[in-house]
Amino acid sequence: MLKWMSIEGYGDPRTIETRSGDLEKVISVISHELNNSIAPISSMCHSGGLLADKLDEPRLNQVFNSISGRVNHLNEFIKGYASLTKIKLPQQSVIVWPTLIEQLQSLYPFKLCSQLPNSPVKANVAQLEQVLINALKNAHEADQNGEITLAISEQQQYVEIEVTDNGPGMSQEVIQNALLPFYSTKHSGKGLGLALCREIIEAHQGKLIFSNRDNGGLSVCLVLPC
Repeated sequence: MLKWMSIEGYGDPRTIETRSGDLEKVISVISHELNNSIAPISSMCHSGGLLADKLDEPRLNQVFNSISGRVNHLNEFIKGYASLTKIKLPQQSVIVWPTLIEQLQSLYPFKLCSQLPNSPVKANVAQLEQVLINALKNAHEADQNGEITLAISEQQQYVEIEVTDNGPGMSQEVIQNALLPFYSTKHSGKGLGLALCREIIEAHQGKLIFSNRDNGGLSVCLVLPC
């Protein structure tokens, strides 16, 4: 398990709320200005495509389809950034660990390598499940034939949930950038999954940590305060 010496220093919840509020305002302004251009461009592309059909000019159709595709990509890009501002301070309840573990194993099987915590730990269970599903999914993609493990370590001030695989691990560049919005090493990836996971865990005043294991593979560790 990773060694985590202190849970202190995560900051006041109001800091998260203020940061998200400022980011939301910036994203809102940028989205508004871009949408003012995207909407007419999309409309003109549609009209141009209809004209190209009447002229029976396939090269024009290709041009308009390319423009339309880039407009749609830009629209998805804006929506992706907007989604990062929607993580609010979580409504927390006591985690029922057996239920959570059972639900996770039905989606992405893993070996449970520890006892379940005895003391009550509070979190937004739906959000926590979303983060663990993402971690387990990535582990299975990295190590399709190996053994995926999940372990929970209970300390005095925090609980640590670690998902491990025996895949190739991550380069230092990927580890440093994995939690940045829109950074992805997958050909079809949007780079939003891990960024959203980070926002969720930080909204819980926790930490999300990636590290390569000494014997190969990757460790994804969620640290949550008790």
